[in-house]
Amino acid sequence: MSTLDQEFEATAAAAQSLPERPDNDTMLKLYGLYKQGSKGDVSGEKPGFFDFVGVAKYEAWEKLKGMDQDEAKQQYIDLVKSLQS
Repeated sequence: MSTLDQEFEATAAAAQSLPERPDNDTMLKLYGLYKQGSKGDVSGEKPGFFDFVGVAKYEAWEKLKGMDQDEAKQQYIDLVKSLQS
């Protein structure tokens, strides 16, 4: 496991205990970056129209399609660190 992977996993754990809950847009950005960093490009079917939360999460991840996983991991780490301070 690379240093970036280790820092990514540690940051993901730390993100669960942020001092205050980020706004919804930031939460979706965190979700998208985490999924892109951990899984790569979006996969699976888009949730149904009435699954508003599922659609928002899917679209947040879908926006990052094509982004390198390491770049997504670094952006996720940087965003969580900015929220911790």
